[in-house]
Order: sequence, then C-alpha cells, then structure tokens
Amino acid sequence: MVPVSRRLSCFLSLLRAPSGPLVFNPWIDHEPTTDVSRSAPRDRLERLHAHLNCIPRFLLIGEAPGYQGCKVSGVPFTSERLLLAGRIPRLTQPTARLSTRHIPWSEPSATIVWSTLHELGIADSTILWNAYPWHPHKPGRPQSNRTPTPAERAAGLPVLKVFLAAFPEARVFALGRHAESALMQLRESVTVLRHPAMGGAANFRQQLRRSLTPPRRPMNRPSGN
Repeated sequence: MVPVSRRLSCFLSLLRAPSGPLVFNPWIDHEPTTDVSRSAPRDRLERLHAHLNCIPRFLLIGEAPGYQGCKVSGVPFTSERLLLAGRIPRLTQPTARLSTRHIPWSEPSATIVWSTLHELGIADSTILWNAYPWHPHKPGRPQSNRTPTPAERAAGLPVLKVFLAAFPEARVFALGRHAESALMQLRESVTVLRHPAMGGAANFRQQLRRSLTPPRRPMNRPSGN
C-alpha cells in the first residue's frame, strides 16, 4: 500500500494554491491581526499533515473552515482550546499558541464534534475535512464567516476530489447540505448528518450514533405445525 504521506502530496500541493479575494488560506496566509508569527501557516500545515497521517475508517466533511477553528488551528472542526487540552488524536499537545488572542479560540461546533467522536470511540479513526478548503470571510471582517459562493465551491471541488481519493476505503459523512451537495457532485456514496451548529447538536449526535449501529437481524420464529 502507498504510504499516506505520499498519497497526500498532490492534495497538499493543491491546498497551498492562492485562494482568491475575501478568502484566507490557513496554510499559506499570515493573519497579522491574530497570528503570533509568520511561521503560523507552516505550523498549521504541520498540524494538518499530522491529523491526516492515518488510515481512517471515517471522513466527516463540513462546509468550510471557520474563523474560530480551522483558520487558527489548521485542522477542520478543531479549535485552539481543544488542541491545548490534548483532545485531538495524532497531534502533540502544543506548549505554545499560534494566536495572540487573550484567551484561546473556541468553536462550539468543534467542541460538539470531538466530544461526540470520543464518546463513540471513533476519534482515533476519524479525519475531518471541508468541502470548500479555505476560509471565506466578509469584506473588511477577517474574523467572520460567510457561505462560499457557487464559484468558490466549484473551485474547491478538485481539492475535495483528490482528498477523497487519498482515503478510498473510508466511509464518508456529509455535515450539512453544502457538504452533501459537493460530495454528490463527485458521485460519492455519503451518509448525511445534521450539522451541529445552529441547534443541531442533538440531531448530529443521534444520527451519527445510529449510522454506526449495525442493523438488527430479524429473529427467525419457529414455524408452526
């Protein structure tokens, strides 16, 4: 089998491409308002590589990186607070932060996702990613989120396709309708889950738990005489 690191080389090359206006690329761009140093993009890329360096059973695909999570941490659905708490498999608990914020960044969706993965015992065998790989923000507001435009979503599809090809045996979950739409365009067999944001935490947990539970086999009743 080809090592994961070699299968990811093409993906990481695409990921480091320029991402366009009103879009921040966490793995090549320096954010002067929050990054501790200019080495932050390199540090984020190293974290992402460590997160991806496994043979996963499951892929959870969201919409796009958020300003409280992946933009700072370099790992989708992962906040600075979770990293510092040592809650992310394959990532060494950091001794220093990448952001200048007075308290570590924390993202509600990230907290919900990782707590659920740990609760279900699949944290070590799950990789998180996004249908659109970079962080779209509002004009003049780098610390904001916005929905990717149709053109941006189309530009992200080649990156998503190469990412999925690196993990052909993993079961794919779509978190939300935008992730579902992107994956369906690539003709992927996916299980759709409610996104944990905006009141969706309980449904997300229930749906993921049910999807991992094998269906019960009907009991054979003895035939009558």
